Parts: sequence; C-alpha cells; structure tokens
Amino acid sequence: MTDHYRSALRGARVLIFALAWPVALHAEAIDDSGKVLSRIAFGSCAHQDQPQPIWDAVVADEPDLFIFLGDNIYGDTEDMEEMREKYGLLGAQPGYQLLRDTCPVIATWDDHDFGANDAGMSYPMKRESQREFLNFFGAAENDPRRRRDGVYMSWTYGPKGRRVQVILLDSRFFRSPLKTGFTEGEPGEGVPGRYLPDLDPTATILGEAQWKWLEEQLRQPADVRIIGSGVQVVANQHGWEAWGNFPLERKKLLGLIRNTAANGVMFISGDRHLSEISMIRADEEGGVDYPVYDITSSSLNRPSGNFTRAGTRFTNEINRHRIGTVYFDINFGMIDIDWDEADPVIRMQVRDGEGGVVLQQRVRLSELQ
Repeated sequence: MTDHYRSALRGARVLIFALAWPVALHAEAIDDSGKVLSRIAFGSCAHQDQPQPIWDAVVADEPDLFIFLGDNIYGDTEDMEEMREKYGLLGAQPGYQLLRDTCPVIATWDDHDFGANDAGMSYPMKRESQREFLNFFGAAENDPRRRRDGVYMSWTYGPKGRRVQVILLDSRFFRSPLKTGFTEGEPGEGVPGRYLPDLDPTATILGEAQWKWLEEQLRQPADVRIIGSGVQVVANQHGWEAWGNFPLERKKLLGLIRNTAANGVMFISGDRHLSEISMIRADEEGGVDYPVYDITSSSLNRPSGNFTRAGTRFTNEINRHRIGTVYFDINFGMIDIDWDEADPVIRMQVRDGEGGVVLQQRVRLSELQ
C-alpha cells in the first residue's frame, strides 16, 4: 500500500460517520441526526493524475453532501495494486481533501473506476475492484456492500416533510454485453456512437438482485428521491453508453417508479464529458405520471473534446429530451432545495469551474408527485 493511499484512506475514514447510521430492514443507511439536506453537489469523471481545481468552487458552494457518479478515477486495469495507487492520487488531491473535511462524500462507480472502458459483467476483477472502491470511500465493516455483489446503496436524510432519499445504482457489475454496430445517419443527425439498442429480454443492466432491492427502496417514504446512475437514463439517441442501450431495462425502470408510486424522483448521471438536463414528460414512453429529469454532469477536470481554449465548439448530438443546450467545459452539478417555501423549490443545476450556474431547471416539489 502506498503512502499516498494510506493517507487517503485515513482521510476517507473521516466519512464513516456518514455511513454508519442504524440500518433498517429495507432503508439501508438512515441519518437519525435530523439534518436536512438543502444543497447536494455531484459530479463525475475526475482524472486522478491531473490538477482538480474545481473542488475550490464545490466547497465554496457549501454543499451538505457530495455524490461521485463514477469515473472517480481512471483505473482501467486488472492490477489492484495499480488501482490502489490511482485512488491514492485522488486522495492526495488538496481540493479533494478539503471537500472531505467539508461534507460527507458518497459514491457509485462507472466503467473506468470499475476497471475497463465500457466494461460490464465480464470484467474479471470486479469483486476485487469493489473491495478497493469500498476501502477508499471508507465503507464500514458492517456496510451492506461488504456482503453483496455490486456497489449499489441508498441513504435517507432528514425528517418527514423534508426527507431526501439518495439511491446510487450500479450499472456495471451485472450489465450484459453491449451490442455494437451503431452507424452514422444523414448529415445533421448527430455524432454517431458505438452501440445499438439491445431488445433481448434476457439482457440486463441491474441484475435480478439489484432490481428487487431497488423496488424495496422506492417503496420507502421520502419527499425527494435522487437516483444516481453512472450512465444517462433519459437521453437515449446518441449511441454511446446509456440506459438506451437496453430499452427494455429503461422501460422497466420508468415502470417501476410508476408502479411503486414513488414520488419526487429525479436522476443524476455522468460519464459523457458534457453536461445537459433532459426530461421525459409525464406519461411519455409509458413512464411516470409526472416529469422525470436527468441532470448529467461531466467532467470534473477534463473538458470534452468538443471544448477548446478558444471557446465551445458545439456538436450536434441529437437528444429530443434535452432542455436548453449542452455545456462542454469542466463542471459539477447541484440540487438546491428551498424547504422554507410552502411548496419547496428545487433547482437542478450545472455549475462551471468557478461555481457559476450555466444550466438550470427550476421546479416545485408538487410537480414531482
């Protein structure tokens, strides 16, 4: 174990208090302190071997919680010593250390910290990688993730009337192989990805156990539910990795929210090295009877290839669910909840490297019922 990693792990243990609340039968981690979450920051895609100045802006915005959505490091290895060293580089980032001292940090993973680009269930070191992930993020010995496959987990914060449930999915450990062959359309129809939609009814993203667990979580009482996914849930036309690679799984997810009568759901996602806000309208695609949003935030320290120092070079990537435009520079996400309003106001935001709001969707809590 490297000195960097030892230091990072010691610092990560500061966060154990955020993970060691009493565990109920179905709701996994409950904050019984009565703390209300009003500002939830999130982000993805942090290259551990490059500067990460964005943490100064995140900390300055005084979040109550930070959520890592994957590609938290770029591990891309089957060598767990190398994986530990790369986590150590993240842990040694001064800005990340400041973040840890400021607020709890919780996380799921995506492909690069899982272990390989676009990897799924066939990645051979997934259990070993899971152990390194849990060690770095300070999961307690009695954490449910220590006893099962996958890093999915839920947390519940705050009292009735101001209760926030955070559900972080694992879209890697159980995910079926991707179907290749996506081809470019006519000019103006967007930049092509690699993957075709797979309509095989046996193909899965979450796997049987995680689907059952998710249904249990959605039946728990909450006023706001933030569901984190490493890959995008709503945007489904680009041909890169997304829930759209498995349309039946995406339909099942929306149907599960509807059938459990889970109110207050919004998605947050990463992966894309671009940011956008997408929405499925009420009852669209056989889904939920209120609008469902997906706030995509990526990257924390490496801009998209579509961004240059001279400014943003827009790329026409089709997304009929998009609200507004695409942001390509470094960024993080923020969900700001004004609980003092009679009908609480929720601001779903993407913020730039200085903390300025570049994308926003504002809704009332009553609109997510």
